[in-house]
Amino acid sequence: MVLIWGIPSESPVQRLLEELDSLGAPYVAVNQRHFAETDLTLTLGPEGVLGGTLTYQQRPYPLADMHGLYVRLVDDEVLPEFQRLAPHDPLRAHARQLIQHLSLWAEWSGARTVNRLAAMASNNSKPYQAQFIQRHGFLTPETLITNDPDAATTFCEHHAGRVIYKSISGVRSIVQAWDPAADLANLGRIRHCPTQFQEQVPGFDVRVHVIGELTLAIRIAADATDYRYAMQQTGAAATLTAYDLDPEVAANCVALSQALELDFSGIDLRFAPNGDVYCFEVNPCPGYTYYEAHTGQPIAARLAEYLTEDDAYYRRIWNV
Repeated sequence: MVLIWGIPSESPVQRLLEELDSLGAPYVAVNQRHFAETDLTLTLGPEGVLGGTLTYQQRPYPLADMHGLYVRLVDDEVLPEFQRLAPHDPLRAHARQLIQHLSLWAEWSGARTVNRLAAMASNNSKPYQAQFIQRHGFLTPETLITNDPDAATTFCEHHAGRVIYKSISGVRSIVQAWDPAADLANLGRIRHCPTQFQEQVPGFDVRVHVIGELTLAIRIAADATDYRYAMQQTGAAATLTAYDLDPEVAANCVALSQALELDFSGIDLRFAPNGDVYCFEVNPCPGYTYYEAHTGQPIAARLAEYLTEDDAYYRRIWNV
């Protein structure tokens, strides 16, 4: 059985559930918003978690029956049901304890997990991830992380203004191109929020989804600095097409994902005109449906197979 924990109406969760239905695979889908109807008890031993029981909407599910786990959580604070609670309502503590128990079970259970919460934390720091990226066959753009406006100005002048800037955390931010005319006046704001400035590398973008040892690559054509917001930035949407990834690059993507202990990841690459391959970041909880919808790649189907089948099976059917 597969345990799905998130918001079922969110498209990545919804698509996975559809594919599990197509496979006829048994699963239980826990709606994170229904925390008041959810309980998770663990049995502990000298070596960690031995088992326990999930109770959801008054029905018990032995954790020993769960061989796959897909986790896609949102912050409790944004849940309407959580926001309506009084400050000291015991349900607030209960909601957070559920996630703590889920995290513990994911760490110790041995279930195929997409992805463990501890592993997903790597995306909270882009500089931390960059160290792994550089060890696994990829280049990273020359980078400055600073809250010093003078240092930022010097960096941008050194690169003749061909610089982008973005957040250093896992919180989504829109990548922007440095524009002295517009940005110099606001540069003092970085004193309160260290910002990542990077050399703007020419070339084309490729998103690689890694599932176990399988890679599904997509080439993105866009004139925008951040192709996710191409319509807002340029008035023209990005074009996405399936891409045949070089075997060495594919192997590096798998090795990078495994080094970060991620069973499922979205890796953002840029291929420079001279053949160099840069990696910007590794998304540990990719919103893959955007890419699937544009290319028809069976990302959700492969993910469902990965969660339900053993290593020998998926290696055979995927030829990896």
